[in-house]
Amino acid sequence: MTKIIIDHRERKSGIVEEFEKHGIETEVRQLISADFVLQTKNSKNEIHTIGVERKTQNDFINSIMDRRIITQLNMLKEHFSIPLLIIEGDENLYALRDFHPNAIRGMLASIAIDFQVPMLYTKNYKDTASLLAVIAKRIEKGKHHISLLDRRKPLTLKEQQEYQIESLPGIGPNLARSLLKHFGNIQAIVNASEEDLMNVDKLGPIKSKKIKEVLNSVYRPDSN
Repeated sequence: MTKIIIDHRERKSGIVEEFEKHGIETEVRQLISADFVLQTKNSKNEIHTIGVERKTQNDFINSIMDRRIITQLNMLKEHFSIPLLIIEGDENLYALRDFHPNAIRGMLASIAIDFQVPMLYTKNYKDTASLLAVIAKRIEKGKHHISLLDRRKPLTLKEQQEYQIESLPGIGPNLARSLLKHFGNIQAIVNASEEDLMNVDKLGPIKSKKIKEVLNSVYRPDSN
C-alpha cells in the first residue's frame, strides 16, 4: 500500500486533497529533506523510498541563483534510494526572470549528468499529484520484463539467406543478393574459392580474401 509523506509547508498547496482523490494514504509532517516522500512496496515486497523535490519554475530559478538547489539535490541523493526533481509550471522558463538562459541550461545539464537526478515537468499542483500517484502505483506493480528478442514478423527463408550472407565482411544487401543469385545457395558460397567469388560483380580480391578468412579460420574462443 502506497503512502506519501508530505512536508508541512505543502499543507496549504491543495496537493493533500488531490492525493486523497487518488486514494493514496498521506501523512503531513516536517521533513528535513524533500517535499514528498513516497513509501511503497513492489510486487516482491521490497520497500522503495522516493524523495521528491517539487519546485515551481520561479522557485527553481531562485534556487539556481542562491545555489540552494545544489544542497537540496545532494540531500536527495544522500537520503533516498530514488531521488526525483519536479519542475512545475507551463511558462517559458527562460523568460521568467532577467537571468541568462545558459545559466539555466547549465544547471539542467548538471542535474541530469553530474547529479543524475531525474527531472519531470508538470503544469500545476494537480498535475504533480496525479504524476506522483502514477509513479507510486507503478512501483507497486514492479518492473515489467522487457524482452530483448525482436518480436517483429519472422523472416522469410529468402530474408534469412540474405541476412546470413550480409554478415560476411564487406557484404551489403545488394551484394548478398548477387552472391546468392550467382551461386544458388549459401553452401555453394561457403565452398567457393577466392577466384570463384571474384566472378561476382563488385566483389574484388580484398573482399574475397576477407570472406574466405572468416569462413576458413579456426575459431579461437580466447582471442579478441
